Amino acid sequence: RICVITLAEAHPLLQSGKTIKNVNYQISANCSRLQNKVSGKSKRGAQFLTELAPLCRISSSDGEEYTIYSCIRGRLIEVNENILSNPTLLQEKPSTEGYIAVVLPKFEESKSITQGLLTQKEYEEVLLKRRNSAA
Repeated sequence: RICVITLAEAHPLLQSGKTIKNVNYQISANCSRLQNKVSGKSKRGAQFLTELAPLCRISSSDGEEYTIYSCIRGRLIEVNENILSNPTLLQEKPSTEGYIAVVLPKFEESKSITQGLLTQKEYEEVLLKRRNSAA
């Protein structure tokens, strides 16, 4: 029932030999995802995220900056602080140690959220269509 937020295989940061310079969980002057303190089984203190809530900003060495959004409504359970000191984890192990955050959707919403997700096959078909339309 938890959602692990990672970079998609097709994300520009994972393409064309880009180098990640840094990861910043400071969203605005008053909001840092690093200040998220969760306690107890009811996850008290967790920041509540909407689908459009920014999780972090990732800068690459070519000057590009990418904002990574939650894409899921729920409570922010944890952020991966390991990518702050070792941002290459995002590229080397994007679906394991290079995850960005863990989000816990509301129990009553979790079924509709998972039903709305694409399967690996559907995702690959979307990428194929995107590549064909760009070519």
